Amino acid sequence: MLQLIPNNVKYSARLNKIINLKIYNKNKLKLYFYTINFPAYEENLCKMEMKYLFNMIPKNKHFFSYHYVDPSRSPFIKQCISVIYTGNTLEDIVHQIIVNNLSYEKFKVRYINIDDEKIGFGERRRIEYLIGFNITGEAEMRYPNVILGITKIHDKWILGEYKKNESDLKFHDKKPYCYSNALGVRVSRAIVNIAVSNNLKCKVIDPCCGIGTVVIEGLAMEIDIRGYEINPCIATNAKKNLQFFGYDDVIIEGNMHNITDKFDAAIVDIPYGLFSPTTLKEQIDIITTTRRIAKKAIIVTLENMDHHILSCGFNIVDKCHVSKGKFTRYITICK
Repeated sequence: MLQLIPNNVKYSARLNKIINLKIYNKNKLKLYFYTINFPAYEENLCKMEMKYLFNMIPKNKHFFSYHYVDPSRSPFIKQCISVIYTGNTLEDIVHQIIVNNLSYEKFKVRYINIDDEKIGFGERRRIEYLIGFNITGEAEMRYPNVILGITKIHDKWILGEYKKNESDLKFHDKKPYCYSNALGVRVSRAIVNIAVSNNLKCKVIDPCCGIGTVVIEGLAMEIDIRGYEINPCIATNAKKNLQFFGYDDVIIEGNMHNITDKFDAAIVDIPYGLFSPTTLKEQIDIITTTRRIAKKAIIVTLENMDHHILSCGFNIVDKCHVSKGKFTRYITICK
């Protein structure tokens, strides 16, 4: 069932409970703190991705979870703190550091400003110095082995190992061949995450892969993904894109209706006749074949095609959309 993070009052109370009862220690569960960000037109997509990665939709741009996701997997996660200590005051954190003789070699402390609780440069440096001074080991400002994140959220303090998003999305935007109608890199990465959730070993197919943007994002996360493209010219360019980034050639030039293998998930950006005429019947045939070859499908369309998706035997389990100006893509999750 979809879990919504409550408003700030309830959120603060929930955090108090986590800290005071030390649930994450009692149940031997690790607590993680995430921050996210998104442009307004991708808000629905971000929330959908968070739902499939964390089984909840955050109402704020920061949240706690007992589940770890590498920030670089997502186009929306900015950073993560793997929580070591929590406290009501900064002194509580320092006390725990001293009592537990927390030690690191070549570490750096960084204060993480949360959007609605920012503090100035001087105060951040003071906090970083206070934390670092009490940690056993050698600090390293330029090339640390580990970064420790300290922050204050809803009057509570947390300290833990910090990891920021270091994804290759901007690099993937520089692929040699790109078409204006293709799915963007950020949207493609999010859709792959929605398709696989937290099963990175699942088998994925993009049966209308175009120039391979979705395939590239899947390969970047080491997912077993394959692409089909019926247009020889586009298939050749997709292969060159994969080669440019050093990925194995998993693009097959051929008709998706000839696929005999079965897949855990399919990602289908329905063709709509920009380069060659695509009839409604051909679009429905694509959905029908997708139903045959995949247990789950993420179907991307330029118009609402729910009736046709249902008529092909799929059940619609979730929906979202990405709108930019007058251009909207409908993203339908089916099983």
